[in-house]
Amino acid sequence: MERFTTAVIGGGAAGLLAAISAGRRGAPVVICEKTPQLGKKLLATGNGRCNLLNADLSELHYNAAARRLVSSIFEIFGRDQILSLFRGLGLEVYSDEGRIFPRTNQASSVLKVLELELKRLPVVVKYNFDCASISPSKNGFIVAARSGEKVECRRAVIAGGGRTYPAFGADGGAYEIARKLGHSVVEPVPVAVPLVVKDNLCHLLQGQRIFAVARSMINGQPGIEYSGELLFTKYGLSGTCILDASEEVSIALTRKHRTQVFIAVDLVPFISRDKLAGELQRRRDIGMLPDDLLAGILPNKFGPALQGILENSDTAAVVESLKNHLFRVADTRGWNEAEFTAGGVSVEEVVTGTLESKLKKGVYFAGEMLDVNGERGGYNLAWAWASGWVAGAAD
Repeated sequence: MERFTTAVIGGGAAGLLAAISAGRRGAPVVICEKTPQLGKKLLATGNGRCNLLNADLSELHYNAAARRLVSSIFEIFGRDQILSLFRGLGLEVYSDEGRIFPRTNQASSVLKVLELELKRLPVVVKYNFDCASISPSKNGFIVAARSGEKVECRRAVIAGGGRTYPAFGADGGAYEIARKLGHSVVEPVPVAVPLVVKDNLCHLLQGQRIFAVARSMINGQPGIEYSGELLFTKYGLSGTCILDASEEVSIALTRKHRTQVFIAVDLVPFISRDKLAGELQRRRDIGMLPDDLLAGILPNKFGPALQGILENSDTAAVVESLKNHLFRVADTRGWNEAEFTAGGVSVEEVVTGTLESKLKKGVYFAGEMLDVNGERGGYNLAWAWASGWVAGAAD
C-alpha cells in the first residue's frame, strides 16, 4: 500500500489547490480523483470562461451561517494571494466589473497552469479512484476506493465537491464519507438554478428576455430583490435575476417543504407605479386597444400575452400585476442545470482558520464540501481556491 503525507479526495478546484499547497511543502501528496480527468467541473465554470474570483471578497457575499469561517480563510488566502498564485503560474488575467477572468477567456488555460504545477511537485494523481471510506490507521488514515485500492496518509483533505454537473461525475458522494466520520451535513440543494413555473404566460413569452427585478415570496414573506435579465422558457423562468433569487426558493421547496412558494417579478422596474398608471390611463383615454397598451414599454409580444390583464378597467390592478407579478414555483430545474450547491458539512464542525475537522484530527474539508455558498460572480470559485489552499497548507 502506497503511503503519502497528504491525500486529497477530489480533483476539482479546491482539491487542486490543496494538492499544490501541500506539495509545495515538499512532502508526498496523492489526489484521489473518481473520474479519468482532473478539473472537469472547472472547465464548465462561467460558460467555459472561468470567473476566477471577484475583486470584492467580503464575507457578506456568502450565506450568513458561513461568514465568520469565510472571513477567517480569506484573511489567510484572499484576493491578493489568489491573484499572486495564478500570476506566478503564468496566468494572465483581467477584470470585468470586478469579476476576474483569465485573459484567454478559457477555463482550460486555468486548468493547464494548475496541472503543470502539479507535475513540478511531489504529487501523484490516481484517476478513477472513487473514494468509499476514510478510516483511522496506525499512521493516520487509510483511504479506500470502491475498487478495493487503498492508500495511507497522515492527513486527508476532503474536497469531493457538491452535486452540480452530475454529467461530469459529481454526485455528492463525499458527503456520505463525512457522515461516516461523524459529521452533520446540511441537506444539499441546487442553487443558481432556473425555476419550473406552471404559468401560461411563460409559454406565451417563451424566449423573451427583459430587464426585471425578482424576489422570492415564501408563505407571504418577501425575500431579497435581485435585478437583471429575466428569460421566459418553456418550463418557467431563468435569467440572472432568477438564478440569484433561486437559493431562497430552492431551500424553501427542498429543505423546508413549503407549499406557498412564489417569485414576484417587477416587469417594468424602470417606471414608477404612479408614472405607469398615468401612462396607461393616457393611452386608454386616446382609445388604444388593450394589447397595444404596452407598446414601446415592453417587447411587442407582451401586449397580446398580457391581454387578459390589460383588459381590466381598474388601472391600479393592472399596475399591480405588472409591478408585482406572482409566479407560483413548482420546482427547480435540479442538479443538471444548477451552478452551485448550497449545503454540506456544518461550518460549526470545522476549526476556524484551518478547516480541520473538530471530530477527526487530521481530516480537513474544502470547497463545496462545506456549507458555504456565495453569490454568482466568482465568489464560489474564490472560496474553492482559498479553502483548498488553507486546508492543504495546515499542519
